[in-house]
Amino acid sequence: MMVHGRIRRRRLMAAGAAAGALAPIGTFGQTLDWPSKPVRFVCGYAAGGLTDLFARLAAEHFTTRYGRPFIVENRTGAGSIIAGDIVAKSSPDGYTLLFTNSTAMFQNQVVFKSVPYDAARDFTPVSMLSAGKVPLCIHASVPGNNDLAALVTYARKNRTSFGTTGIGSLAHIFCMKLNDTFGIEMEPVHYRGEAPMWADLSSGVTQAACSTLQGAWAAIQAGNARPVAVPTRTRSRRLPDVGTYYEQGATHPYLLLESMVCCVAPTGTPAPVVEALSAGMVEMNAQPRMREFVDKFGLDEGAQDRASFATFIREMGPLLTQAVRELNIEPQ
Repeated sequence: MMVHGRIRRRRLMAAGAAAGALAPIGTFGQTLDWPSKPVRFVCGYAAGGLTDLFARLAAEHFTTRYGRPFIVENRTGAGSIIAGDIVAKSSPDGYTLLFTNSTAMFQNQVVFKSVPYDAARDFTPVSMLSAGKVPLCIHASVPGNNDLAALVTYARKNRTSFGTTGIGSLAHIFCMKLNDTFGIEMEPVHYRGEAPMWADLSSGVTQAACSTLQGAWAAIQAGNARPVAVPTRTRSRRLPDVGTYYEQGATHPYLLLESMVCCVAPTGTPAPVVEALSAGMVEMNAQPRMREFVDKFGLDEGAQDRASFATFIREMGPLLTQAVRELNIEPQ
């Protein structure tokens, strides 16, 4: 619980520091011979998701900012390991960066037998974007109110499938911790992406699912899904009538875990380049398209700088890794 509080406090401090981080970017851009050629943003996930859209907004912003092409290259597969391997082995010169998420940064070391890079050793943080308060939704056929009790009551009497976006994902952690908390036996069903997961929930193939608000929105609007809980202590501003896990009696610290998407550079990338990229990400928050993006996905804030990202890695990373380890997953 104290860890979560510290994260919230440092975010308030980071918000004040962000303005100061903007000042050096002009100096860096004028004195560095960077970028002098196209920059690759290697994205470990498919087009259209939160990670990809963050990368594309950043590419657009930096292309305008520097007058050089910043190009998004989607290299999907193996939980972002393929993309991570490409960037980890690339030259640390600021021309190849990775856009990925917290699963790839922390959980993959538990989920997979062999990961060809060490995230802590091979990458340096540039910027992160909180994935927001991911809603737990239930199918419209589940009786009861728009609360966690409806799912728990149903699961005690019926076979219940719980859709996740992959082994070791936050949804997987939440499913198993809810089972432990309420003495139920929901079965996690793992998908390779949000679209098929929400499609199955909408049609009633599964009874519950959890991922981004934007991914769930069509199913909610169509009346096929009902949001019943969100993680973290405060409610989602897009779903103000939906209670948190915590206020509905699910108080285990793992139900307060947060996920994020991020940009990292190969270790050894010149510090002024990393600073320029980090400050540019924060500067991007003032753009109308970025503000629209943050609102659309129900996020509480925009891109955060490298110092805030480093704090997330230090404080939240070990909890995410330990939570997956406790699932006793057989490494793939």
